[in-house]
Amino acid sequence: MKQVVLISAPWPLFNRPSIQLGALKAFIRQNLPGTKVDIHHFYLSIAAAIGYELYSIISERTWLAESLYAGLLYPDRIPVIDRFIDKRISIIPSETRPVFQKAFSTLKKTSARIIEQEDWNGYDLAGFSICLSQLTSSLYFIREIKKKAPHLKIVAGGAACAGEMGETLLQKFPEIDFVVKGEGELPLLNLIKSLKTEEEDSSIASVPGLILRNKGTSDKEISQVRNLDELPFPEYGDYFHLLKTLGPEKQFLPGIPMEISRGCWWRKHRSKEGGSGCAFCNLNLQWHGYRSKSHERIIKELDSLSDQFQILSISFMDNLLPAKNLEGLFKRIYGLDKDFNMFSEIRATTSCEVLAAMGAAGMREVQVGIESLSSSLLKKINKGTTAIDNLEIMKNCEQARMPNITGNIILNFPSSDEQDVAETMDNLEFVLPFRYLKGVPFRLGYGSPVWHNHRAYGLERLQNHPYYKHLFPENILHGLMLMNQGYQGSVRYQARLWKPVRKKLREWKTTYLALHRMPGSGPVLSYLDGNNFLIIRQRRYGKDTMTHRLQGISRKIYLFCRRQKTISHILSSFPGPGEEKIISFLRMLTDKRLMFNEGDRYLSLAIPVRFSGNSSL
Repeated sequence: MKQVVLISAPWPLFNRPSIQLGALKAFIRQNLPGTKVDIHHFYLSIAAAIGYELYSIISERTWLAESLYAGLLYPDRIPVIDRFIDKRISIIPSETRPVFQKAFSTLKKTSARIIEQEDWNGYDLAGFSICLSQLTSSLYFIREIKKKAPHLKIVAGGAACAGEMGETLLQKFPEIDFVVKGEGELPLLNLIKSLKTEEEDSSIASVPGLILRNKGTSDKEISQVRNLDELPFPEYGDYFHLLKTLGPEKQFLPGIPMEISRGCWWRKHRSKEGGSGCAFCNLNLQWHGYRSKSHERIIKELDSLSDQFQILSISFMDNLLPAKNLEGLFKRIYGLDKDFNMFSEIRATTSCEVLAAMGAAGMREVQVGIESLSSSLLKKINKGTTAIDNLEIMKNCEQARMPNITGNIILNFPSSDEQDVAETMDNLEFVLPFRYLKGVPFRLGYGSPVWHNHRAYGLERLQNHPYYKHLFPENILHGLMLMNQGYQGSVRYQARLWKPVRKKLREWKTTYLALHRMPGSGPVLSYLDGNNFLIIRQRRYGKDTMTHRLQGISRKIYLFCRRQKTISHILSSFPGPGEEKIISFLRMLTDKRLMFNEGDRYLSLAIPVRFSGNSSL
């Protein structure tokens, strides 16, 4: 009987099992029942050792996370890495720094203990899933395990192994025997079948999607599951067993990761139109095309996993939830009659009806692909949305019983200009009543459209990000292709250009939090409907609350524009007052920040105080 071990190294979120390993184990066990498959969630053991709070802080900061295991991977470089960490540690809260300084010692001892307590020679194959912030930790464990079991075959896969990245890892790290360049199920299955056969070398060399040292593979040699409904439910038992062994003081209620699609339907849609998806995105390098599960399969899997582990916290790991009949899907989830606490990622064009269905089903938080409040910049990013689209979903998510919104504003995007910044600053004045967004500097990712077409964005001399020089020896780094890329081209100019936006975002967060700390505060911008009149309440930071009363047709127009409407649509729906009076009225409300105007479209910004259950609100 063949024995396989699948490993996930730090630093994924500690409070949920690895969906990658859970899916792989279930697939192998389904197709090779005689194969023993163990899963090791190394990251959970490390989190328990250094403390969950500190682990979370580190895991949210890629360079800090990668630097810690770089010190274990290359002990002779510790002085260089220490100086790098000293600069990065300034982003950690001051009260946490003394604890962090002791973490390296604990990390070293716990990692050594994890390796020592397992008989690695008992396995035929060890597989590593290498994704965000897992590069140096995975390489460290691969090296140390190979020392203990020199004949153990090691295969690596995951987002950090896609394309040229996987090929160069294989060439630079002889401890790695194989790399999966795309989706893992079929290549791993065929690799296991090929091990220990009479013609092992030739059999392995013919496995689609598997890269061998000095042999490489072509872009066409991939192997994907065609129908996601045929996949078994992921197996998470190893994670929950490990959690039980940690002791009562280390127990917590984890979440369950779940996928209902692979790839990005928006990228596929844009490809048909001649585009290539969002310009900054490299999240779909390991997928070819887009696939999704049926609603029947999704409901069965969700119901089964929550029952099996008695967990209601669900994170949908899709890069983007499917667009087809999403409202119907969440109405069916609501029909399960379970108090779910769910998270997912959605597009800014998601309708109010879908948001209401999601909220009713238990979707508590959605990450929305906002990215910018400038329509000119959104066009450069190839997002397919506008500023008014973003304001509309931000407003909708502020309503009662809707999912809370999280999102980012991309700063310093290459080729952005003064017009983009000016539009952003203007529009920031209108979003202050809504949940604040996080400003994140542009990151050039390997394989993204910007990376492929860098000269069109004014970028030159692409290379691995300069920070890698602190982590890897020069002879190793030379020839590696890594996820985070560096470049030359207006870097300092962009940083200066976006400085006022960074400041405004900090003020937005401060204001929003302060206004919501007040007892009985309620929404920042809201209305009460009196049937033939409307009272709008506009709360202001450090100032008295303002109230506005709209009567008759003014009320009707304001409520009509709860969804963005064109001026022609408004005029045709309310012909009585005449074009001049209506435009004057709309401009007055826009000046007071009660409405938002973009081009020929208008959007009312106040939200209802009372939740009526009417999804058209």
